[in-house]
Amino acid sequence: MNEREFKIHFTPGHVEVVQENVDIPYRRVLVTGATGLLGRAVYKDFQNNAWHALGCGYRRAQPRFLRCNLTDEDAVRAVIQDFQPHVIVHCAAERRPDVVEHHTEAALNLNVHASGTLAKEAAGIFLIYISTDYVFDGRNPPYGENDAPNPLNVYGKSKLEGEREVLRHNPGAAVLRVPILYGEVERVDESAVTVLWDKVQEGAESCSVEHCQQRFPTYVNDVARVCRQMAERRLQDPSIRGIFHYSGKEQMTKYEMACAIADAFNLPSSHLIPMTEQPAGAGAQRPQNAQLECSRLELLGLSVEPIPFKTAVRDSLWPFLYDKRWRQTVFH
Repeated sequence: MNEREFKIHFTPGHVEVVQENVDIPYRRVLVTGATGLLGRAVYKDFQNNAWHALGCGYRRAQPRFLRCNLTDEDAVRAVIQDFQPHVIVHCAAERRPDVVEHHTEAALNLNVHASGTLAKEAAGIFLIYISTDYVFDGRNPPYGENDAPNPLNVYGKSKLEGEREVLRHNPGAAVLRVPILYGEVERVDESAVTVLWDKVQEGAESCSVEHCQQRFPTYVNDVARVCRQMAERRLQDPSIRGIFHYSGKEQMTKYEMACAIADAFNLPSSHLIPMTEQPAGAGAQRPQNAQLECSRLELLGLSVEPIPFKTAVRDSLWPFLYDKRWRQTVFH
C-alpha cells in the first residue's frame, strides 16, 4: 500500500515540510505485550518480514509503542477499530507464577478477563493467544495438544481459563502453548533462564541451583517465527485454529542450564551446586516435567528448528558480560 507521509527537512536557516510516498505493508499485525520479552521478539519478526506491526504495552509502552490498558474494554475496541489488524498476537500476561500466587485478582484480570475481551472485540480477526506448558501437571509427559490439562498453580489455571475464554469468544483463534522462555533481555531477571547469569558469574562463591524439574528452554526468536508462519498460513488457510504446541528440544534442569551458560562463555561452573530437593516455601508449585509434544505444527510445516541453547543464550547474554568487564576496566 502506498501512502503519503509528511516529513520536516531542516537545513541551516531553512525549514521545509514535504510530502513523500511511503510503502506500508498491507498486512497488519497488532502485538499486545510488545514491551515484554516475547512481545519484543514477535513485533520485530513481523516488522522485518513485510508486515505493518503495531505494538501496544502499558507501563513501559511510550514512546516506542502504543499505551493501552487491556482491561479497559473501550480502549481495546478503539485500538482494533482504528488499526484494523489482520492478525493479533496476544503476548501480554502476568507470567511469573509466584507473583500470580500472591496477586491473584490482578493476574486474573489480565490473563483471563482481558484475553476474553480481546477475543470478543477481535471477532473475524485471527488471534494467537500465547499460553504455557504449566496447564499440565507434569506427571505423564510428553503432552499433546489434545491431552487433558491439570494445572498445579494459579498461573497455570489462569492461562488455561484464558485459553477457554479466547476460544469461546473467537472460535477461529489459535492457542500457542510454549515452555520457559529466554532471549535478548533488558535485565537478566526478565527471564527465569537468564536470571541464572548472576549465579554463573559468582565464580568465587558456591551457589545452589535447582536440579529437580525438567525444563525445555525456548528462544523467543524461534517462537516469534512460529507466530509469523502461523499468521501467514492462516491468511490462506482458515483451518489454522485451535491449540498448538511449540518447544525447544533440549531438556535441562536449571542447574544444567546454568552449567551450559557457563560453558557458552568459557566460565567455570564448579561453584554451582545441584539442589535435588525443593526447599520449603519455594513458592508456587511447578510441574515436574511438562514436556510439550509439538506434532501438529510439524505436520503442517509450521514448526521452526530451534537455535541451539548455547548459541542463543550467548547471543542473549553477551551484552551483560561486556558491560561488566567494561565497568571493571573503567572504574577499578
